[in-house]
Amino acid sequence: MSPRTAYKWLRRFREEGEAGLYDRSSRPCRSPRRTHEGLRRRVVELRRRRWTYHAIAFKLNLSKSTVARVLKARGLNRLSVLEPKPLPKRFEVKAPGVLLHLDTKKLARFRSPGHRVTGDRRQASPKAGYAFVFAAVDAHSRLAYVETKENERKESAVAFLLSALRHYRRLGIRVQAVMTDNARIFQSKRFQRVLRWLGIRHRTTPPYTPRVNGKVERFIRTLLSEWAYAHVYQSSEERAARLPRWLHYYNWHRPHSSLGYQAPISRLGVSVNNVVGLHS
Repeated sequence: MSPRTAYKWLRRFREEGEAGLYDRSSRPCRSPRRTHEGLRRRVVELRRRRWTYHAIAFKLNLSKSTVARVLKARGLNRLSVLEPKPLPKRFEVKAPGVLLHLDTKKLARFRSPGHRVTGDRRQASPKAGYAFVFAAVDAHSRLAYVETKENERKESAVAFLLSALRHYRRLGIRVQAVMTDNARIFQSKRFQRVLRWLGIRHRTTPPYTPRVNGKVERFIRTLLSEWAYAHVYQSSEERAARLPRWLHYYNWHRPHSSLGYQAPISRLGVSVNNVVGLHS
């Protein structure tokens, strides 16, 4: 540093002690040429009427850069932010089982907590591999079913499909169609053959449009935030052991915003007191 900078810090230490060495704001004490508040409000008012930078600058006798700086600070530098956001296009099937959404998610295995918890990337679990989460969500009731598999092959996809169908059948839901993306495991001949044998239609999403399968996509995001990353697990086995408990909470007790903050099981109209029939 320059001698001038060194003397500046020495002077601050002599006048204020150790507290004078901390960083401080570089904002000037006074700004005589700063645009006054009334004029800034006028800029914002004209912008909300969808005036352009040039029109506002000409009207208020300001520079275009000043107008841009004021509007950027207010988050109005783009006219698009003034347009009302389009309502989401939601669709809901008429009854449980009409459509079942399927998807997968790959999660890393670990033998001890990793950097997400410790902050130390040297604490890794080399060659631990991955666990593959298969998820199914009923389009009407939002009832979910999840299993973890050792791999993401067609055999695992078929086994999960059959387990999911048995699970929904125990709840009185007969699946009529499934929706998946265009992943290879869902396009395999074995997967297609099982669907035809069971008389279930297969619907696929258009390329690069995961929002069409949005119900299971959103469920997986909830699954990650409330189960996979919600606790400090000592190992991936401990994480997997906690999955059934969380899934029961999601289906039976967790309020769902799209269902009027009722649990997904409420859509079936079954008696929640039938413990033997529903949980055996």
